[in-house]
Amino acid sequence: MSTQAFVETIISLGSNVEKERYLPEAIRLLRRHRRIEVRKVSRFFESAPVGGPPGSPDFFNAAVVACTDLPPQELRQELRHIENVLGRQRTEDKNAPRTIDLDIAYYGDTQAEFDGWQLPDPEAATAPHVAIPIADVAPSFVDPVSEKTAYDLMLKVDADTEAVRPVSSIRLATPYESRGPEEFDQAGDVYAPQLEAIVRSQLLEIGENPDREGLVRTPLRVAKALDFLTNGYATSLSEVVNNAVFDAEGADEMVLVKDIEFYSMCEHHMLPFFGRAAVAYLPKGRIIGLSKVARVVDLFARRLQVQERLTNQVADAMTEILDPLGVGVVIEGQHLCMMMRGVQKQDSSTVTSAMRGTFKSDPRTRSEFINLAQG
Repeated sequence: MSTQAFVETIISLGSNVEKERYLPEAIRLLRRHRRIEVRKVSRFFESAPVGGPPGSPDFFNAAVVACTDLPPQELRQELRHIENVLGRQRTEDKNAPRTIDLDIAYYGDTQAEFDGWQLPDPEAATAPHVAIPIADVAPSFVDPVSEKTAYDLMLKVDADTEAVRPVSSIRLATPYESRGPEEFDQAGDVYAPQLEAIVRSQLLEIGENPDREGLVRTPLRVAKALDFLTNGYATSLSEVVNNAVFDAEGADEMVLVKDIEFYSMCEHHMLPFFGRAAVAYLPKGRIIGLSKVARVVDLFARRLQVQERLTNQVADAMTEILDPLGVGVVIEGQHLCMMMRGVQKQDSSTVTSAMRGTFKSDPRTRSEFINLAQG
C-alpha cells in the first residue's frame, strides 16, 4: 500500500481512430482505476492532426483533472496499460493515428526529466490541442515553469495554426447515469469490450449459446447495466457534493432525510440488495443540499457492498463533508442472496445503524432520530 500523499495531476487525452468510442471509454477506465480519482473532465475538442500520414482523420482531445498517490513513472505505466487495453499500437511515428493517447500534462508542481519524457509536458504550454482542453477544465491551474495560469497559456498559444473547436455533439453523462445513450443497443455496437467478452464467456460456461437471437446483445446490455449499477467506483465524494455545502448560522436542529431508496449488490454473490435509508445530522454552522444526501447514499450503494459497511460509509462521509455535531444513519434492506438462494427467506430484512458524535453520546438525540426515522 502506497504511503505517498495524493497529488493533483492533469491528464491529456486524444483519439482519432473511432474517437467517439475510445475517448469516452478511456475516461470510463480512468474513473474506475482504484488509485486514480477523477475530479473533473473537460469538454471534447476537435482539431486537425499534427503531422501523421496524409489524410489522417481529425482528433478529439480532452483533459482530466485527477488525484493519485501513484508516483509519476507508475502513473505513466498505468496510462500505458489503459492504452494497450484500448488497442493502442505504438510505432516510430509519434503522430500516427491512434485509438487513444494518454499523457501526463502536469503532476502537481513537479519539474523533472525522465527517460524520454518530462514534466510538465512541454505541449501543455505550446500546443493548442493540449492547452485549450486544460484551460477548459482547470483555468486557474498554475504552470510551474512559466508561472502562468492555464487560461493565460491558452491565450498565448497561436490558435490560428490549428483550429481547436468544442464538439457540441458529444456529451459525457454524469457519474450518476449510465454512459451510453439510450439508442446505444445495436448488435454492432461495443460498450466496454473487455467486460462484454467476460459476459460472453460466462454465457458459454453455463451452457448457453451467446450467438442465439435472444442473447446476441446480452453482453452489451450486461456491460451497460454493470457500469450503471457500480458507478459508485467511477466518481468521488467531492464530485458528488460539488460544493453544495452552505453556511447556515443559527441552524442547530436535526436535519433528517428519510425513505431514501437504494439499490446495491452484495460482494459475496453479486446479487442485489435494496431498501431505504434514513440520514440525519445536527448542523454546526453548515448544511448540505438535501438532494446531495441521497447522492451520498447512491455513491456508496453503487459498489459491491455489505450493508454494515454501506451504513458506516454514509455516516463517515456526512461527517467528513459537514463536520457536524453528530450524524445518524439507519438502513433497512432486503437481500436477494437470502431470498432467492441459501435459506430462501423472502420476508426477511436487515436493519443496520451507524451513530457519530451526539447521536452516539446522547441517548435522547439518538432516540429522537430513531423515532423520526421510523415515523
